[in-house]
Amino acid sequence: MVTAGSVVQLVLGLAIVLAMVVGAAWLARRFGLHPGPAGGAIRLRGGVALGPRERAVLLEVRDTWVVVGVAPGQVRTLHTLPRPEHDAPGGAPPRDEAPAFAQWLRRLQERPRA
Repeated sequence: MVTAGSVVQLVLGLAIVLAMVVGAAWLARRFGLHPGPAGGAIRLRGGVALGPRERAVLLEVRDTWVVVGVAPGQVRTLHTLPRPEHDAPGGAPPRDEAPAFAQWLRRLQERPRA
């Protein structure tokens, strides 16, 4: 026979378990306990918004920089180039190279689309 007490106990137990799951997910997100991208083989070097839903992203894959265009439902490689010799792996892009990248990206945007 099912009593009101047993139903209340069941509902409270379920609520406690759900609260613990939500709390664990919050803690994992708060303290960065999620797995990294491919064991650290790919690093995000930077990105820029090109529109409300489009971005250009600079990724470092081993000794290569890859410029990727990201839009809803698609990711396309725009350009690849070797990592500069003076750049340390995992560091930020040097300040003197940022204008060259910005100029290249501006030329790419101004190109007529096929």
